Amino acid sequence: MRCAVLGDPIAHSLSPVLHRAGYAATGLDWAYDAVRVPEAEFIGFVQGLDAGWRGLSLTMPLKRKALELGGSVTARAALTGAANTLVLEDGVVVVADNTDLPGAAAAVRERYDGPVRAATVLGGGATAASTGLAMVELGATSVRLLVRTPDRAAEAAAAIAAHPSGPAVEVGSLVDGAVSGDVVVSTVPAEAQDADLVARCAAVPVVFEVIYDPWPTPLASGAAGRVLVSGLDLLVHQAVLQFELFTGLPGPLDAMRAAGEEALAARRATG
Repeated sequence: MRCAVLGDPIAHSLSPVLHRAGYAATGLDWAYDAVRVPEAEFIGFVQGLDAGWRGLSLTMPLKRKALELGGSVTARAALTGAANTLVLEDGVVVVADNTDLPGAAAAVRERYDGPVRAATVLGGGATAASTGLAMVELGATSVRLLVRTPDRAAEAAAAIAAHPSGPAVEVGSLVDGAVSGDVVVSTVPAEAQDADLVARCAAVPVVFEVIYDPWPTPLASGAAGRVLVSGLDLLVHQAVLQFELFTGLPGPLDAMRAAGEEALAARRATG
């Protein structure tokens, strides 16, 4: 069977390393590749797949467009308004899911067992929506989105506010907005993390940095003495859930994490 991660750009993705490690650990003779697919070509690419394909992992900018492909849409994918996982049978999409949401919740809980009553999310895209919803799943009753362009956060804000628990959601400026709560989640690029932003995050006890390369980001470096949840934590937990959806087997978390850590260490050594 064949699986792949699609996106544009895609060369940086660690997903092939993680899923291949999962196949090796469970004895599956499956293939998993990274395929660059521009957004304009995405629907046609998926509709052209044959019966040998079982699963697709999706990164930006394809997550929201994936819901147009039909099949059953899980409640969490519908809630986030985005799918990062497509399960296929006979080359046809049968399930669109979002493993970012439960993966983010699992990543935080692996590192931190304290209360999550409120959270600040930096950024307003699909990942901000899924991680913001994950914080609500963990107990947050309020979420603040800090973004450079407030209008672009409308979809993410609406998705979080639509959670059945009815959290309060507000949108502020990434430039000077206050950062508060039990967790700050960063979905913005490392180059957007200036000294002022790092300083505004200093009082929040848990830093969840969804980037894993380059590492450490300014926010990660500034988290000394506090709980730090990494982008690799998120990537591994959501990949384990994808592995289980694609194969029907329990995901080998330790083997997949070890492969990811080794690959990142190799990148840093050469880069």
